[in-house]
Amino acid sequence: MIKNKNLTIAFILFTVWLYGAWAAVELLLMPVISGAINNQYAIVLIRDLLIKNLVWTLPALLLIKRFSEDMLIGMKELLSFRRESLKYLLIAAALAVFVLGGVILRTHGLALSSSFHPSKLIVALLVGFTEETVFRGFFLNATLKHDDSEPKKYIAVAVNAVMFLAIHFPVWISSGVFAANLTSFSFVTIIVLSALFSFCLMRCRNIWVAVILHSFYDLLVFMFV
Repeated sequence: MIKNKNLTIAFILFTVWLYGAWAAVELLLMPVISGAINNQYAIVLIRDLLIKNLVWTLPALLLIKRFSEDMLIGMKELLSFRRESLKYLLIAAALAVFVLGGVILRTHGLALSSSFHPSKLIVALLVGFTEETVFRGFFLNATLKHDDSEPKKYIAVAVNAVMFLAIHFPVWISSGVFAANLTSFSFVTIIVLSALFSFCLMRCRNIWVAVILHSFYDLLVFMFV
């Protein structure tokens, strides 16, 4: 789907780097850091602000800038928020109903999660930008073209959803929930959300709506699930 040879090579190399480096961070480095540091805020800042931005965000932004003319949406437009995009933020209401409604059905009430820590507020804000920059801003943006047919767009969105799902595997393994998330089919939520954020990118032609919705969803999950 990628017509530019250099962009194809960059796509492959960054994919190998991202999944390899992040697996090493989650499975090898973070257990050491968590064992050495007791401060939850410090751990969050090290993982999600320092390491994740070095491994994920910075390389993605550099690639977006380098291949801006070869992507569906150039870097300047990608990082510019347009007023007409505001209406898509109404999707946040549907996300709230989905998360909070599910909690109420399961627990017959609504209360702050016992595992919630204020540091999760920082995580929600950082993760939304980082993950959308990488997966929608670079990966999806690199595989879409102006003249793509609808089937080609659906294939690109589906591939992106699988890639987005796979990047969650290391943290699921380290947390001991990998098998549970697969057997319970809760992983389907990740795929649906990825498709939703991809839709926002294609319709709004910037990453900000997807970033805001992503952060909002994560915050709801951290607080109530």
